[in-house]
Amino acid sequence: MTASKQAYRRGASLPGSNPFQRLADLLDGETPGLEPIVMTIGEPQHAFPDFTADVLAENMADFRRYPPIAGTPAFREAIADWLDRRYNLGGAIDRENGVLPLNGSREGLSFGAIAARDQLDKGLDHPVVILPNPFYQTYAAAAHVADAEAVLLDAVEGNHFLPDLDGLDPDLLERTVAFYVASPTNPEGYVADIAYWQRLIGLARKHRFFIFADECYSEIYRDAPPPGILEAAHAMGTGFSNIIVLNSLSKRSNLAGLRCGFAAGDPEFLRKWVRFRGLAAPQVPLPAQAVAVRAYGDEAHVIENRRLYNAKFEAAERHLGPILGPVTPEAGFFLWLNVEKWGDGVTVTRKLWGDIGVKVLPGSFLASDQSDGSNPGRHFIRIGLVAPFDQCETALGRLANWLGENA
Repeated sequence: MTASKQAYRRGASLPGSNPFQRLADLLDGETPGLEPIVMTIGEPQHAFPDFTADVLAENMADFRRYPPIAGTPAFREAIADWLDRRYNLGGAIDRENGVLPLNGSREGLSFGAIAARDQLDKGLDHPVVILPNPFYQTYAAAAHVADAEAVLLDAVEGNHFLPDLDGLDPDLLERTVAFYVASPTNPEGYVADIAYWQRLIGLARKHRFFIFADECYSEIYRDAPPPGILEAAHAMGTGFSNIIVLNSLSKRSNLAGLRCGFAAGDPEFLRKWVRFRGLAAPQVPLPAQAVAVRAYGDEAHVIENRRLYNAKFEAAERHLGPILGPVTPEAGFFLWLNVEKWGDGVTVTRKLWGDIGVKVLPGSFLASDQSDGSNPGRHFIRIGLVAPFDQCETALGRLANWLGENA
């Protein structure tokens, strides 16, 4: 489903507050029924790589220096090498212009739409930015700062929780400057295959818009590594034009507080973007870049991180599978549970807190209402499996008992 065309109003797609403030308001004054267990925020709690402190210490003197906005050659080389290994790109990444450091992928997601609008210069007062629905709230902020019309495409189970590319109005795509899509999807944890990526790439090149591919959960998967958009483009043999992939150390290496990520892909877009960022954006500190160089050269900590998450998903399947059917997504660290049998997500969230002390997030808080009042997250709750195993196991056991008793 696509939002109906309405008169443009700046900021119309922005939520009134972030999902966690809405949750605080929802549960304000409510007493948890048991000792509280918080399963809402997707903040990694596993150990970060044990070499982090040593690398920072070795590079402490570089906190005195202004870093180059384009990143160090070592940083760009490390990212390009990792992308080559991970996606079999055969050295196709432009190591000079095809990689750019970011203060976390969120920075690139927030401000990429401005660059897309300016570089494409389609002559529109309010070009279109397309978002999935549900969506990471930063995507809506990107449309806002670009003074663009946000168009939300409902991502529903029947389409693997990805925006449906069939039937998109060519006129809409002609007005589009940026298309945001996450794979693995957030919050649902599903994966775009090569064919989906290639279809989207074809549309971007035909209608002249940029794809901002949010791949921050790419390394947290169950069995098979999710394919990436650069991999799909490389298989087409037509370069990386119109494609910007964003990723970071936050989920892969449990270094959310380091605020170190990257954009990679279209070298012409990135070459122009770095000039603007040189005027407006903060650089990534050199010690943080040094940690990234080491982290992207090491897979042992990533494998262990993935093992810890997968053990928790096995517990979720054991507790919830008999009641809900299969609950394990292809990737990511969230459960996206359809609780329609027990009520809408907001009602269930309030009851879970009041009855068993488990705090979850209503799915509707991660999505926006369409013009007809529908919300693709209405019947869902999101549960983050970031806490230690024992805490997750306890919460999952409580949830299973509550679902069974209230069926």
